[in-house]
Amino acid sequence: MLALLLNKTKTFVGMNEVMVHGELVDNVNRALQRPSRFLNQEMDDLDEETISKRKQDLKDQVYDCIRTIKDPEKPATLEDLEVVYEDGVQVKSLGGANSASVIHVEFNPTVPHCSLATLIGLCMRIKLQRTLLQAIKVDITIKKGAHDTEDEINKQVNDKERVAAAMENPNLREMVENCIKECDD
Repeated sequence: MLALLLNKTKTFVGMNEVMVHGELVDNVNRALQRPSRFLNQEMDDLDEETISKRKQDLKDQVYDCIRTIKDPEKPATLEDLEVVYEDGVQVKSLGGANSASVIHVEFNPTVPHCSLATLIGLCMRIKLQRTLLQAIKVDITIKKGAHDTEDEINKQVNDKERVAAAMENPNLREMVENCIKECDD
């Protein structure tokens, strides 16, 4: 749709090229599918300090996003209940020219039989999907040994089709929205 609009606009004003990502291009569709310069920069071109800083910035951004999610049962955030913690967020790799960044988020339910662990994982996934603008693959897991059915829950919260199906349920979607909405303090 955007490419069609740009093509009509360039025809209307008599331009042969369109500015996309700071470059003049003649094929708008191809240019719009390119990743941003930040993700397209070769990691080999960066020094260790820059890579480390980018990883830490991304880790901080992810943690800041999930720490404010409200617990479905209690009037507290996941950070307050120590369900999420800074060390539970790991940047596995930063996206280079041909790959996305990979983030691993580990959380620790309050009890080994927590019936809402899947909902908590779903809330984290939805909030991160809506917040992060970069091409990022997020892997969300329960801390090893912290829940009776951790393997099943990990499988559910990392399956795109199951997440999409869950968000089609109006009651579940409302619960997720209530947990992830930001408080106006």
